Amino acid sequence: MSDTPAENAKPSFRSDVTVELVKHSAADSDVLWAARVSTAGEQSLDELSKDPERSKGLINFLMRDRHGSPFEHNSMTFFISAPILVFREFMRHRAGWSYNEESGRYRELQPVFYVPGEDRKLVQQGRPGKYEFVTGTPEQHELTGRVMEDAYLRAYEAYQEMLAAGVAREVARSVLPVGLFSSMYATCNARSLMHFLGLRTQHEQAKVPSFPQREIEMVGERMEAHWARLMPLTHAAFNANGRIAP
Repeated sequence: MSDTPAENAKPSFRSDVTVELVKHSAADSDVLWAARVSTAGEQSLDELSKDPERSKGLINFLMRDRHGSPFEHNSMTFFISAPILVFREFMRHRAGWSYNEESGRYRELQPVFYVPGEDRKLVQQGRPGKYEFVTGTPEQHELTGRVMEDAYLRAYEAYQEMLAAGVAREVARSVLPVGLFSSMYATCNARSLMHFLGLRTQHEQAKVPSFPQREIEMVGERMEAHWARLMPLTHAAFNANGRIAP
């Protein structure tokens, strides 16, 4: 039997996401010593104490000519809180990523739900493969918020009813929607993050267009901001070479 459900859990609604960098071992110098071992052997360790700015040309060369493995010798771990629908897309990215997500089998899930903000474009127009999103009318925004909140509340009431009756959490969670917030740790390296960003963000410097869902793009933008501070030369080279992962 599951634990007695918490009676003070009050539903809340969010239009944002949380992305925190919780640990890292990542710097532009990591790219340099990994690349120079091919020609300098053990002397490549000297790069650890040198200013990577002097070798930004090498980083740009590696990015431009797609010598990708030197960009893998680093690590970043993010804590992410976002709607489940984001995580279902996120976990399409498997190479170079590790995940651990909050479990609805082992804990009672809290009633925090996603409702699009006023700046979220709601209406898709055009044919598949050549469409765009437009803002939508005030009436569509009001309808979306009202209907989503009502559906969330009904689903969570059903979830709580089953838990109170002793139904296992892993069964009761089946009624909960993908707009429910979950949380996870995601660990990657710069190369795998660049591949993610190339597909899940739109950017004026991208050579290849991408059409991400806005909610996962919000996560990508926040991850990129953290990464850009850790590895500014690598980030600049990524942008300068069309935001294509090497």
